[in-house]
Amino acid sequence: MIAFDLQCDAGHKFEGWFDNGDDFERQRAQALIECPFCGSKEIEKLFSPFTIKNGARTEKPAGEMDGPTPEQMIRHFYEHLSKDYEDVGGDFAKEALKIHYGVSDKKKIRGVTTEAEEKTLKDEGVEYLKVPMPRFDA
Repeated sequence: MIAFDLQCDAGHKFEGWFDNGDDFERQRAQALIECPFCGSKEIEKLFSPFTIKNGARTEKPAGEMDGPTPEQMIRHFYEHLSKDYEDVGGDFAKEALKIHYGVSDKKKIRGVTTEAEEKTLKDEGVEYLKVPMPRFDA
């Protein structure tokens, strides 16, 4: 297995794991790789720098991390959902079906469903992702 740093055409960066470089190219050609942030299938492999260890260990002090903290990443993810996805509330299933069948224009939506509505969406082949929406003001 090999991990590649990837980026979509909207600039979102993420990591993908593949059997080898050829596997990445095959999946990209078949549009099987999707940005986890926006759903884009226009994916490029980024240059991944590497280091060669010389035997000396340099460790960060306990608790120090590179990049954003897990809390910052989670907050960013939910801010993205709140900002970039239209909240259709309890009409999620109805709106998702309209988009799926081309009755409504394709757009990013979020909302709530009942178990029965989720079953209908699954039976109709509508792809969706259930994400709990926490309250950060609590």
